[in-house]
Amino acid sequence: MNNQPIDYAARQRKIRRLAMLLGLAAFGMLGFGYLLVPIYNVMCKAFGINGKTNEQPIAYNAADPVDKSRWVTIEFVTSRNNQMPWEFNPLVKKIRVHPGEINRIAFYAKNDSDHEMMVQAIPSVTPGLAAKHLKKTECFCFTQQSLKAGESMDMPVLFHIDRDLPKEVNEMTLSYTMFDITHMKHKKNANAGKIS
Repeated sequence: MNNQPIDYAARQRKIRRLAMLLGLAAFGMLGFGYLLVPIYNVMCKAFGINGKTNEQPIAYNAADPVDKSRWVTIEFVTSRNNQMPWEFNPLVKKIRVHPGEINRIAFYAKNDSDHEMMVQAIPSVTPGLAAKHLKKTECFCFTQQSLKAGESMDMPVLFHIDRDLPKEVNEMTLSYTMFDITHMKHKKNANAGKIS
């Protein structure tokens, strides 16, 4: 039988130290989580691998020559976030284009819910290396879209591919994910009515 006295003060110090270390570890993980998005964006921008396209219209210069010696196949893909009650699909699934020529396609959207909804489409290009070479002059993704219950519309995209697209890229996919941001609109309106 061990008759040594228990040093409660030393035990309390050990417990406090462990609690402090666990608190610092949790705080460090939280900080790292917040830094992941900016780190990801910097790395993707540096290496050209993120698949992000331009977020603002880029003018098309009709005087720039078109590379008629080359074809690039572009596939269009759509998805909806959180089982959103919308129909959302490209009117054309795939096209072949010459780098440097302007192209127009459209996507069909229909609000199948029983209330007005606001959405935002987020584009992505695969392979990521090709993203900076796809230039959109007009795109429904530049702004938020709103449709009443049962309402539908065709949403255009006007774009061209840079002539300096790497020669090894002959196929690319332009995909859009549609996000329901209706709740953000309601939050914004509710906050606008508050008096500080």
